[in-house]
Amino acid sequence: MHNSPTQCDQKRRSFLKLSGLLGLGMASAALLPAENAEAFLFNRKEYKVTKTRLAMGTFVAMTAIHSSKDEAEKAIGLAFNEIDRLSELFTHFEDSSPVGTLNGSGELEQPPQELLDLIAQSLYYYRQTGGAFDITVKPLIDLYKTSFASGGQPGESQIDAVLKRVGMENIRFQSGLVQFAGSGMSITLDGIAKGYIVDRASEVLTANGLSNHLINAGGDIRTSGAAAKGKAWTVAVQDPKKSKKYPDIITLQDGAIATSGNYEIYYDKEKLFHHIIDGRTGLSPQLSTSVTVVAPTVMDADALSTSVFVMEPAAGVQFINRQHDCECFIMAKGGTVTRSNGWQV
Repeated sequence: MHNSPTQCDQKRRSFLKLSGLLGLGMASAALLPAENAEAFLFNRKEYKVTKTRLAMGTFVAMTAIHSSKDEAEKAIGLAFNEIDRLSELFTHFEDSSPVGTLNGSGELEQPPQELLDLIAQSLYYYRQTGGAFDITVKPLIDLYKTSFASGGQPGESQIDAVLKRVGMENIRFQSGLVQFAGSGMSITLDGIAKGYIVDRASEVLTANGLSNHLINAGGDIRTSGAAAKGKAWTVAVQDPKKSKKYPDIITLQDGAIATSGNYEIYYDKEKLFHHIIDGRTGLSPQLSTSVTVVAPTVMDADALSTSVFVMEPAAGVQFINRQHDCECFIMAKGGTVTRSNGWQV
């Protein structure tokens, strides 16, 4: 992994420009208590400083290697402030947030630049994946929730009716305005926003002198530089069964990893209806239990892991094999593991 522009980055930036929308130790899914903080002097010259707190609906842990404990703690505090700021912009749970306003009225005047950037990135992935990644599936998620809350499950006719309100081609961009082309549309940025936010928090740490760090936001992980004693960061792939046996362990320096799975949020015991929904069919994909993607940024890994989960495993691996600097690890429903060509072994 490296920080220089990749072919994938250049392709995406070209698309966004044409669209006119651009203005230590092991990390795993193990979660620590909120506001947990520690500092450890391990070689007379450098501290390992870690702070964990609740953010973005999960526990976020930041670990930095730095010569000054105070400077590290200050930078980590600034990074958490950035997480809080961006979370308020992207949440769809607050009616007064920019996304809440857009969902409620069908349009948003003078949207924050960060939201424009994120919708533009989402549109890029929507087109690159043939619709496998789609932020307009929120009406389908709402249908799942309300159906199971009332003791049933959504019927085919209900899903077909809601599908008419899904599709990123129905988002319109004008000068200073984002607008839905049809009524009843709404968006969720849950499949990409956390990655974007973690990347921004990483930028804050680097800008404040913490070039060696790791951020773990509930399994969305960004690594930069080196861990203790100059070693690469060690990252464990999440286990869908939540056992202590990790499916795989890899090392990262400057890179990111994210996992999408049907074990995260689901509405029925059989997990036939879960939070990952194919906007083209209105149904939750059933062939995979988890997809882990390594990419240059967490935003890339976040969006791509969701996209590959929606695809069939074979098609997903083929797609990732065509992406520069990206790799994937897929666990199928029956337990079969499929890896992309360049996955670490």
